[in-house]
Amino acid sequence: MQFLPKKPPKGIVFDSSFGESIDTVLALGLLHGLEAKNQARIAALSTTKSNLKSAQLCDVIEKFYLSATTGQFAAFFQGLPVGMAVDGKLANDTPVLTGALDRKDSEGKAVYAPRIHNLNDTAIAEVLIRNALMAQYDGNAAIVTAGPASTLARLLALSGAKELVASKVSLLAMAAGEFPQGKPDPNMTADLVSAKRVLAEWPTPMVFCGREIGREILFPGESIEKDFAYNAAHPIADAYRASHNMPYDAPTCAMAAALYAARPDDGYFRTSEPGTVSLSDDGRLQFRPASDGKHRYLIADPARKERLIRAYRELASAKPVPRSFRRQQQQEQKPEEKDKLPADKKEQKNP
Repeated sequence: MQFLPKKPPKGIVFDSSFGESIDTVLALGLLHGLEAKNQARIAALSTTKSNLKSAQLCDVIEKFYLSATTGQFAAFFQGLPVGMAVDGKLANDTPVLTGALDRKDSEGKAVYAPRIHNLNDTAIAEVLIRNALMAQYDGNAAIVTAGPASTLARLLALSGAKELVASKVSLLAMAAGEFPQGKPDPNMTADLVSAKRVLAEWPTPMVFCGREIGREILFPGESIEKDFAYNAAHPIADAYRASHNMPYDAPTCAMAAALYAARPDDGYFRTSEPGTVSLSDDGRLQFRPASDGKHRYLIADPARKERLIRAYRELASAKPVPRSFRRQQQQEQKPEEKDKLPADKKEQKNP
């Protein structure tokens, strides 16, 4: 008698302007915490920020969480490739990036050694995501975006990708806007054309996490000194300290989008009625109720605030756990798709 393989936890694609704000870094820590609990898998990582340090910090954090795997198996776990845009609008260094990557030890040596050194060490983001989705079970993936929509628009432009997204992705969680109405969003104004295309053509349900959610539910700065203290060199804690003068509490828009994408039925948020979100030329996202709409937005519930903050703290600060072959096996493509899968890492070329 043959047994079908057990369906793995949901695969999460995380595409963000990584390091533009500390929120994106905390969100990646949260996803690693979910993976440690076997409640989600990080299927792909990419940055819309055309900045090598953005990709390097992604890689350093990935390497940190792999550090618990030692011995003969450690060589099998090299970490995920990182996709990076080469035409992004957010190319500047930020304290979030330099605070961790520039840290030196007492001998003047770099504390963190990224495996990414030049553009060719990164992947073409939309191809990376397309290939990662091909390896997922139908309906068992979600995408979290916390940055300009450039990569997702390019993904939709790939041949057959829209149909692939429709079959593999259950939800797109977008950290953007203010709801029910608010100010222009810099992630939208960074690439209005791409954002409008994604809103119009994306084939699956979308949930928006507005910036009001991030302002209402703050990540407590005290967690950095208490919950992350198990390791004197923690890249997320170093990035957090560098972002602003300590102590401070940080907005959690990207964290909310990541948590909801992975665990939408856990009751951390309320959701709006269905509707349609449109984008004005000044970068405002506008929601209009519609019974047949594919869009919703998250609503913070004061009664659930403390439970949500506990989840943020626990997951974002989770200790690295030794890896088994679980991630490798779960990310391998299904047999019937193996022959169709292109190389999951293409060589980047300078524009």
